[in-house]
Parts: sequence; C-alpha cells; structure tokens
Amino acid sequence: MKLISNDINDQQPIDPRFAFARKGDDAPMVLSDNISPHFQWSQFPDNTQSFALICIDPDVPSVADDVNQADRILPEALPRVDFCHWALVDIPSHTTELSTGQCSNGVTPKGKRNPQGPSGARQGLNDYTQFLAGDPELAGDYFGYDGPCPPWNDERLHHYIFTIYALAIKTLDLPETFTGHQAVDALKPHVLDHATVTGTYSLFKS
Repeated sequence: MKLISNDINDQQPIDPRFAFARKGDDAPMVLSDNISPHFQWSQFPDNTQSFALICIDPDVPSVADDVNQADRILPEALPRVDFCHWALVDIPSHTTELSTGQCSNGVTPKGKRNPQGPSGARQGLNDYTQFLAGDPELAGDYFGYDGPCPPWNDERLHHYIFTIYALAIKTLDLPETFTGHQAVDALKPHVLDHATVTGTYSLFKS
C-alpha cells in the first residue's frame, strides 16, 4: 500500500500551516492555521471495504506538570505517551484522496462539533479534548483533525505518524462518540494493509 502527501514530506518538518500552534514573534507559542493536510493512497488490496486514517504523536510527555513552563525544560529522556491528533474512520472504499483543508481550516475554540470530511466517514475525538479540559476558553469536545502543538519547552523533536489502513469491514464497531484510541483498537482485527507518512515538528527555542 502507498500513501503520499502534497503537504507533508516523510521524515521532514511540517509546515506551521498544518499545525495547531506555531512560534510567535513575541510569544513562545500562538495559534496557527490548523489546516488538514492532503493525502492520497493507492495499491491497496482488492477486497478493501473501507479505510481509516489515524494520526499519532508518540512523543508527548507522560506527565504534563512542567509543560510550557518558562523556568523549566522537558528533557528528551522524559517518558512519553501517544497523543491522537486525528481519527477518520469508515472512509468509503471508493475514496482515495483528501484535499488540503478538506477536514480542517483553522482552530475552533472548544472544538469542531461536526468536522468536514468525506461523505460517509466518521471522525472521533482527538486528545485535545482531554489536554484542554482545564482551559475555560478552549475546553470542549475536539472532533476531527487538530494539528501539532508540542510543548514549547520540550527538547524532543515530535513525530506525527499519519497511517492509512485498508480494512476488511465497511463500518467499525464504535459508539456514536468515540476516541482515536478506541478507533485504533477497533480497527486492528480488520487490517488488510497500511502505509504511513511521518512529519516532524518542534516549538522549542534553545
């Protein structure tokens, strides 16, 4: 299976246009354009019934106490966990491309309730739902794509792994509201093939 993108080059830095936040001129971090990137996939099995697209950052600090603290630096060796940025499932088998900005075009405070996407597909909650839960201005249910926003005091370069899965089932067994991690668990038994594109991103100023 093959996955390509006009917007993200594998193992190369992601343009801030596709990020949730970018470096500011007078601030360590400001909100960015948060545009969903282009993807196209091919060479999948003939018996594919649907696709799922998942984006995971495996470099997120396991403890958030020191995140974005001006007097502290998050060391590269700090234990890390997976953070889901996008879970798009039940993509019809005849859909093989997502255009730039098709699923997100800007940051939506409190989250996108009904994010755009291909007809027939469903989009789950990403992990900004939990991460921003304590912020009165931003807290909400974040469905669909929300791009990179690594801590600006984090030494580690973050990796954003976009994976397209060819599945042997049309509809995943998921509740009406589901998380990206639930989607990953639900799709595992049905995977026929998969392909990835990985971009990198950092807000760290040494």
